[in-house]
Amino acid sequence: MENYKKAYIAGGCFWGMEDLFRVRPGIIDTEVGYIGGTNEKPNYRNHPGHAEGIELTYHPSKTNFREILDYFYTIHDPSTVDRQGNDKGSSYRSAIFIQNEEERKVAEEIIQIVNKSKRWNGIVVTTLEPYTKFWPAEPEHQDYLVRNPNGYTCHFERFGTFL
Repeated sequence: MENYKKAYIAGGCFWGMEDLFRVRPGIIDTEVGYIGGTNEKPNYRNHPGHAEGIELTYHPSKTNFREILDYFYTIHDPSTVDRQGNDKGSSYRSAIFIQNEEERKVAEEIIQIVNKSKRWNGIVVTTLEPYTKFWPAEPEHQDYLVRNPNGYTCHFERFGTFL
């Protein structure tokens, strides 16, 4: 059994982020769901405070948390509060769910790099939140853009990575 790691991020509608991350080198699995909110067993219609997030399972010898965050900042606009594309509200916030102090340090470093680049119209507003529990979304939301290739997404590679 491999010693895979997991990362938890949110940056707008979970479908688009999942679709782009699924093909990244070192990413073993993706799952969309809800994280960072107040209720147990959240669902699409009832997830107060939860972000639409993704759980990334990755092979640490093929990618790392730093590279994941570097890519994260190229596929969503981290300078908008509670918004990505047409989606508005705290469910669509830019967030990194921190599991340990090492991840916090990496996240803070990447945010500084992104801010110094001035590629976005404003500063990074991504929240660094403690990892709580990740609740998988309903089956119809998993792999949504694979099953619906013309479905809505506001995620795309806007420019090259920061590192």
